[in-house]
This record gives sequence, C-alpha cells and structure tokens, in this order.
Amino acid sequence: MPSARRMILGHVMSGLCTKMNRTKQLPADLMETPLNRCLTTFDITLLGIGHMVGAGIYVLTGTVAKEMAGPAIVLSFILAGVVSLLAALCYAEFGTRVPKAGSAYVYTYVSIGEFWAFVIGWNIILEHMLGAASVARAWSGYVDSMLGNVIANLTMEVTGEMHEKLLAKYPDFLAFFVCLSYAVALAAGVKATAMINSILTTVNVVVMTLVVVLGFWYASIDNWSLPNQGFVPFGYGGVLAGAATCFYAFVGFDSIATSGEEAKNPSVSIPLATILSLCVVTVGYVLVSAALTLMIPYSEINPAAALPDAFGTRGITWAKYAISTGAICGMTTTLLGSLFALPRCLYAMASDGLLFSCFGKVNTKTQVPLLNLALSGLCSALLALLFDLEKLVEFMSIGTLLAYTIVSASVIVLRYRPISVEETVHLAPDTPGTDEEDGGPAGGDTVAPTGGIDSSSQSSTIDPSSPTSEMIEIALAGRLRPQFRWLEPVLGRCEPGVACSGAVLMFCVLSVAICFQLTSSWDELYNGTWWALGLYGFLLFCLVACVVVISAHHQNTRGLQFKVPFVPYIPALSIFCNIELMVHLSFLTWLRFFIWLSIGMLVYFLYGIHNSKEGELGTSYSMLMSTNEAIRGWGSTSTALGGGTKVTVTKIIKGRISRKTAGDRQAIVDDDDDEDS
Repeated sequence: MPSARRMILGHVMSGLCTKMNRTKQLPADLMETPLNRCLTTFDITLLGIGHMVGAGIYVLTGTVAKEMAGPAIVLSFILAGVVSLLAALCYAEFGTRVPKAGSAYVYTYVSIGEFWAFVIGWNIILEHMLGAASVARAWSGYVDSMLGNVIANLTMEVTGEMHEKLLAKYPDFLAFFVCLSYAVALAAGVKATAMINSILTTVNVVVMTLVVVLGFWYASIDNWSLPNQGFVPFGYGGVLAGAATCFYAFVGFDSIATSGEEAKNPSVSIPLATILSLCVVTVGYVLVSAALTLMIPYSEINPAAALPDAFGTRGITWAKYAISTGAICGMTTTLLGSLFALPRCLYAMASDGLLFSCFGKVNTKTQVPLLNLALSGLCSALLALLFDLEKLVEFMSIGTLLAYTIVSASVIVLRYRPISVEETVHLAPDTPGTDEEDGGPAGGDTVAPTGGIDSSSQSSTIDPSSPTSEMIEIALAGRLRPQFRWLEPVLGRCEPGVACSGAVLMFCVLSVAICFQLTSSWDELYNGTWWALGLYGFLLFCLVACVVVISAHHQNTRGLQFKVPFVPYIPALSIFCNIELMVHLSFLTWLRFFIWLSIGMLVYFLYGIHNSKEGELGTSYSMLMSTNEAIRGWGSTSTALGGGTKVTVTKIIKGRISRKTAGDRQAIVDDDDDEDS
C-alpha cells in the first residue's frame, strides 16, 4: 500500500508540474481579435506618455526630493529611467512577437509557462489597480490643496480620523468618485479614450515645458551645495531608495504593450511607441526635478504640492495655477491609462481560462470588456478611499519590478530555445529538398530527424536570405557555438536551450544573493574585509559564468522586426537592476505582496489550473518563431504542392549541408531507411 500511495502521489505531482509548465497555444492569425484595432503609433505613444506623466511628476517628485534623495533625485530618476529602458526594450521585442492584450502575462505564457504567467498576470492586476487608486488619491489631494484643504477638513469633521496604522488618515470620498467616474468614461470605447488622452497629454507636456523653462530661469546652483547637505544629503543609499520609489513614475509604459491587440500595426507601433515615450518621459522627469531642487532648497519643499508651492514662494502666482491645471490633466491621463490596461489584463487571463469566464466577455457595441471595467473601477475606488498615496506607491512598485524581471528573463529564454524536432514546416517550391529538385521523399512523407548538425560547415555555403538559412538558424538555436566547444564536457549532454534556461534561473538566484549581501554588509565590503571580498568575488564569478554559458549558444532572431540589442547582456543587466531595486523596498511592502500572492495561488490552484484552455496541448513555440510572412508564404504553397512536402528542420539542414559539401545533386537518403534495408 505505501508503494501504491507513492506511485499515485508521484503521478499526481508529475501531472501538476506538466500543467504548471504548459505554454500558450497562439492562434494562426495573431491579428484576429474581438477588440477594435484602431490605434495608430501616435495614439499609442501619447497613451504611454499620458500614463507615465501624472502623479509621478507632480506628487512623487516632492516626496522623494525632501525625504529620500534631496537634489540627487536627478540621479534617482536617471537610474529608474535606465532600468525602465532596459525592461522597455524587452517589452518592445515581445510586442512584435505577440500582438495580444495582456502584456507581460502573455509574454510569459508563451515562453516560460502557465504558472509564472499567472503570477505575472496577478501582479499586473495589482499594479494597475494600485496605480489607478494612487493617482485618484493624488488627484484628490491636488484639488484639495487648491481649495485650501476644505475637503479634508470637512471629511474629518463628519467621519473622524481612521486611527489604523495601515490605513489613511481619513477616507477620501473625492478619490472614490473620481475612480468611478473615469471608469464610466472609458466605457465609451477605445477611440474616444485615445482622443481624450491625446488632448490632455498635450496640455500636460506644455505645462512641463513651462515648469522647466521658468524653473531654470529662477534657479540657483547654491541649492545643490548647501552647508552640511550638499548634492547627496542622504547618501547613495538614499539615491537607490529614491530610484526604487521613482520607478513608480515609469510603470505606465507597459500599458503600451497591453494595447497591442488594439493597434493597427502592432509589430511597428509597439516598439516605437515604447522607446519613444520612455525617452521623452525620462528627459522630462530629470529636467523638472532639477528645476525644482534648483529653485528652492530641498528641505523647504512641500511634498503635497511641490511645484505650485515652489513657484508661489518665488511670487509667480499665475504659474501656480497653470501648474495645477497641468497636474490635473496629467493625473487624469495616468488614471485613464491604469483603468484602460486593467480590464484588458483581466480579459486576457479569462480568455485563457485562468480567471472566471465572465471576465472574458466583450461588449459587441463598444468592443470593451464592460464587466471588467466596472469591477476595476470599483476595486480601485475602494483602495483610493481607504489608503494613502505613500502606501499605495510602495506596494505597487514590487509587483511591477517582478513583472519586468520575468519579462527580461523570458527574452533570453526565447532567444535560445529551439523549435521542437517534432514540429514540421511547409517548404516553398524552390526550396531544396523537394521532389522536383532533389528526388527527395514522396509528397506527404515525413522524414525522421537525425543526429547533430555541423554548424561550422554551413556558414560559407548557405545564402543568408534563403529559407534554408532561416531553418538552419532556427535549428541551431540553443546549441553551442563552435568557439565554445570546450564547454561540451559540461554542457554537451543538455538538450538545446536547457542549459541557457538553467543559467537564467541561476543568474536570478545569484542576483538576489548579491543584492541582499550588498544591503546587509556594504560597510565590510567598502572597508575591504577579507571575507566580504572573498564572498563577493565568488558570487560575481558565478554570475559572470552564467552569462558566459548563455552567450556560448546560438540564438534564433529570425522573424523579429525589433530585436533587443546585445542579448543576453542587456536583459541580464535589467534582471539585476530590478532585483536591486526590489531589495530596497520595505519589509511591510513585501509582507503585503506575499498576502496578495497567496490569494492568487488559491485562485490558480482551485480554479485556473483546472479550467485552462491549453489543457494538455503542446507548446506553440514554432508559431511564435515564424513571421506572418513566413506563415503566408509557406502555408500558401501547400495546395499547389498537393498537400505540401513536410520535412523536419534538422533533416533539411543535414541534407543541404551534405550536398553542398559533396558538391553533387544526389537525393537525400534517410539513414534509418538505409540501416533497415
């Protein structure tokens, strides 16, 4: 009986692991969607700018400058912007691969597996919900400060204060109704939303330009070199802590990827809009924070309304009202961006069966998931009612950083993962290996794959633009490069792609260890303590070894209209920077995050894993690796060829190389058939 129980338990656990690691099966037509494809590159760029330029610039700037970084907030924004750009490049590549709603959730589903996709999707829900709530709270606070805190005082007189440490000082009913009203406005449809967003974002950019020009006009460089304070009054630890918080100001760019299913030409619009919007916003944040800290000493900044008060102290009262107008417009676009992205993430997860099916319905008239929008607006409104801005911002950053980390890891995994040899391709009529040219197998027969591929012999004989060259690159993905053959005793027995995936996992673990050690024993390292130097030396050696192992393998970049440069170095740097910023978040933030994650695990294991639409289907990586043109080109020839000649990728390559090497035109002979005869 005990052995039977072990067998049953082993079978159950094996099946559970298989389900958790299954990848998303993409449709043949990636452009097909019930949503409305009507957004241009300009619309999506303004959507990204509008989502990022809001509470971050008008509220967060004052808080970070006064309490965390001082004038070095400029460095905090530069660091947060660079880290965001690293992640944005990875998002841009995925946006061309998978033009679907869901952003990082879908990207993880097609590359790593269902469990991690659910974790990321669950975090994105949290990110956008908290983003909407925090901006609504900031919107309310700005309006209240313009009215002389009338709303706050009246609310506390009627309801009294909430004396709970985890909650806000008072319930913010204005923020509650702002969330609900904007959710109702979004129900009009995506085109109307894009139009409103474009107008408000334009006003916001004009106000930012005004702030920068006037700020530098009244600037004094002495404010960056005050006695006993200087440019970095809180040390470089304060700069890092400020960067971790400033990261909140850049989270809007992933809403660009979420809009991929509503873009007219996502393979062009998504990468272009992502990089362009992030560069514009980073420059804007750096200039505004520099202007603010040059105008007045950082210790005199009012965190609740930093920019209007700064101009008020300089006697520029008209600028104070102009800035308040820009702040309202900016925070409105940020709120619209969060409430725009959240329902679409719910829709993507429900369409895959991981969330309740009612969230996968789209209204036929407005082409918007209305139930998702109503639930998103209500939940965000409740959070805005009960929590203050600081708690919402910190809680939001951790989920965002984790999503960026996994997206960066997914880029590396996909670049080095080959197509399964069981998957086949249709050859065009002029492709070598067909009956007409080489006397190959009869139409419809499938040739079995054979052994390894001599990569060194094909580089000088294969035309890089030919279909065969593309198939060679696909088949070589995940295999060792010729110059790294000395690693074969260690990695030679690994299946293609497995060593790279393992190295990515090890890189993440080592990054966590190094970042925690840097936080806990920086003084020992700085003072040159022998054990600290030895420990960090060993960890860094292992970290570099992981990158070397990854870069020692062939990549597959075919079919990508946008590619992250310098893979695996840029995604690896993104992973390390994201983890470093996560380590600097507070313990209470981590505790709240694990509570939220625990709720998600209940949803997944009690519902999602049993209702997933992927079931026991295999991976769809071959669909992901081929372009739409390749699908149309090769697929369209199948009828002309009477069903098409199917030949496995490895067999085509071996036959092609052997013919080029021998210099003859003999037919490809299957080794297995030879042995049988």
